[in-house]
Amino acid sequence: MKQGDIRADIRFIRRVHTWQLVLILLVTGFAAATFARLNNIGMVERRQAVLAADESGDQEALTQRLYDLQRFVSAHMNADPGKIALQHQYARDSEKVKKGAEASTSANSNGNVYAKAAGVCDPIAKRNGWRWPDPRYTQCVDTELSKYPEAKFQDKITPPNLHLYEHTYVSPKWTPDFAGFSLLVCLVILAIIVARGIMLFILSLMLRRRHKKAQV
Repeated sequence: MKQGDIRADIRFIRRVHTWQLVLILLVTGFAAATFARLNNIGMVERRQAVLAADESGDQEALTQRLYDLQRFVSAHMNADPGKIALQHQYARDSEKVKKGAEASTSANSNGNVYAKAAGVCDPIAKRNGWRWPDPRYTQCVDTELSKYPEAKFQDKITPPNLHLYEHTYVSPKWTPDFAGFSLLVCLVILAIIVARGIMLFILSLMLRRRHKKAQV
């Protein structure tokens, strides 16, 4: 390349100043952060709706709110809700298991051993602030059941599996929404700034070498 061509290329690249590109980058970066924040707010609102439905005990509403949250999270970046534990549903189902066991009649000569165990453990739990299905309560019940020779292992009250009441949804790293496209524009502008700097450095280096050769 001739010196005149190199200078022309440098002038062409410098027609757009670096500070102009940086300014555009800041604006698009702010837009991307704003849209990402809105995605997170939308997730929080839907997560709160799930927890409210869990507390109300409306199973149909809870199922619908979980579906709404899952659909929103899967379609928006920066919307990871983390682990959601349906504590109220778990407590209700655990209480059903407990009451069902207490109401049943144990198939041995000791009669309803569940009710007898609850009669001993309930006052202890109340005094210590335990709530079913606290492991300390279940341990107390199991200890009382073991006092009856004919009580078998299956007579023990086993609460539901807690993991079945935990829901985890993962938000994609990038999604084709306002936040995703804003982030994409930021990356493109950043790439242009870097490429522009590299091109100017290379052209300036070539120009200096041409100038040195011309002096020789």
